[in-house]
Amino acid sequence: MYNATRSVLEKIAIDRRATYSQRGDANSALKKLLTFDFVFILHMMQGLMGYTDVLCRALQYKSQNILNAMDLVAATKSSIQEFRDSGWEGLLQKVLLFCNKHDTLTLVPDMNATYSNIIRSRRNKDIVSVEHHYRADVFTATMDQQLHELNSRFSEQTTELLILSMALNPSSGYKHFNVEKNCHLAEILSQRLF
Repeated sequence: MYNATRSVLEKIAIDRRATYSQRGDANSALKKLLTFDFVFILHMMQGLMGYTDVLCRALQYKSQNILNAMDLVAATKSSIQEFRDSGWEGLLQKVLLFCNKHDTLTLVPDMNATYSNIIRSRRNKDIVSVEHHYRADVFTATMDQQLHELNSRFSEQTTELLILSMALNPSSGYKHFNVEKNCHLAEILSQRLF
């Protein structure tokens, strides 16, 4: 897909039938496409979306069992956390291999070099390496944001309420009915309502 996109943008950028604006837009997009930033973020998001795709598809089914959905939420959170904790090296190697395969990309930055950023230098922040920038400011921050989003939408309390409410679902023939769980659900609801 990357090569096809690149090829189309290259053709538009030199096509005399395209307007000046279209050629300029294609040239600008092509320059971005060939940067290390783009390739890194592309691969990072591809990995992240691989973990969230199954959950997103499952949650779209109205017939989805709440217990199965909550299990998928927990599994997705766990997978993203594992990717955050131990996926950096694999991701970086994948990106570097991709860059070497597509050798017309702009130069791969020296990961040990000092990272310079206008915003960072104005705030007089500590000097960091390029690797630190990609690892902490991009990779870890993105994973943390995704985990925060999942945790805010599916907090432990919300998950517990959904699981407990399954005991009252007549469509499952009350197969999850449990007196203790129902009493616990009643306690939780009474605390919130009164």
